[in-house]
Amino acid sequence: MADIFSKIAAGEIPSYKCAENDEFYAFLDINPLVKGHTLVIPRREVDYFFDMDDDELARYQQFAKSVAVAIKKAYPCRKVAQIVLGLEVAHAHIHLIPMQSEADADFRREKLKLTEDEFKEVAANISKAFNS
Repeated sequence: MADIFSKIAAGEIPSYKCAENDEFYAFLDINPLVKGHTLVIPRREVDYFFDMDDDELARYQQFAKSVAVAIKKAYPCRKVAQIVLGLEVAHAHIHLIPMQSEADADFRREKLKLTEDEFKEVAANISKAFNS
């Protein structure tokens, strides 16, 4: 049975898509720390980031890098944090978070409450930057 992230990547569950290719999928975190907080997942179901073979892991990082470049272009910031964190979903995922300070990547802080239109705008901005 497919996990929630696999269902999102397959289009069975709606998401705010930012970027994709045959192997990987990037979409907005629905509980963002800041505007532009994006999750990057492999389409293949793999629970643990380091269970991926070296070639797949390298391609995953290259895809995540291209998404991070798009995020920084769409939401100018000092850096885009890459955080591999999370036990609640048994599917490898990278958090990409635009940062002005390290506080922007503190998962204990209150999450943003964005409207559907705001989510759509953020995803469109990142997608446009990714594809340009």
